Amino acid sequence: MLGKNGTDKRFRDTVPAPAGRFLVQGKYTQFEIDPATFAIYNYAYTGASNPGDMTGGHPTPVYAGKVPDHRGLMLTSAISLELKDDSMAISRTGTGGLSMKIQAKDCAQGGIFQMEPSRGDGTRTRIVHELAANAFYYDNPNFRAHLGEFLGSECQNVQTGPASTYCVQVTPRVNISSDTAPKLILRDSAQVATRVRQTSCGPDFTNSLGLSETRDHCGAMSIWDVASGGRMGMVTGEDGTEVANPPTNCTTDCQAENQVKGRLANLGFPAPVPADSRLAPRTSTDGLSDPLTNP
Repeated sequence: MLGKNGTDKRFRDTVPAPAGRFLVQGKYTQFEIDPATFAIYNYAYTGASNPGDMTGGHPTPVYAGKVPDHRGLMLTSAISLELKDDSMAISRTGTGGLSMKIQAKDCAQGGIFQMEPSRGDGTRTRIVHELAANAFYYDNPNFRAHLGEFLGSECQNVQTGPASTYCVQVTPRVNISSDTAPKLILRDSAQVATRVRQTSCGPDFTNSLGLSETRDHCGAMSIWDVASGGRMGMVTGEDGTEVANPPTNCTTDCQAENQVKGRLANLGFPAPVPADSRLAPRTSTDGLSDPLTNP
């Protein structure tokens, strides 16, 4: 169990791996882990009341699955588990230098989850995200309306910037919301990872910058090739709508988010999300069998 906010709950040890999926239960979030692969299933907000709640008090499923493909390698060790207050780190190793680590926080907002695969051969791990039934990816129209502008506390000119840590050019933004909870805002957060395009999905929005974050992106599915030592996480709340620079190419002791709060522009999101901003169709087999992108 994740420790509840405001408690001093600590545990650090190894535990035997169970035979099947087990539940990680927090006050605000919950999900299941498959011990054989460290795939995540049924990630959801519980709807418990707190100042950062985005669910309106309703239990809100977000991800049906975050499933890595280890291509024949297996996790075989005991599970290393560390609990501290509202945070959890859990890891396991296996054949061929395989290791998987999951870090999670029992919070409503912020950088609250990341999955970190590593392989002895140094190649990438393909991870498939599939959203829950009422959740969906969309092209955030608030970002679309400001494409190409430079925003942030260090900007001298909205048209020319110049670009810096705190002056960032606006690019397309894919966010996640839910019909169950219209005020919910999330974003897949990748570090040293490449999204695999699915050509039958997503309207091909055009823009003068030639940028394509929303191109070939399904409405309830995304495919990622994550570098060995990289991470696939998510950010929620205001972190999901900051106009931020891309994450650094970190593969060792990476944080769930770059710490630049307070000096970046935040464009927010519409609630509810307009129908013409939602990506479609929801799923596709395109991209699943594509060759892995390079390490």
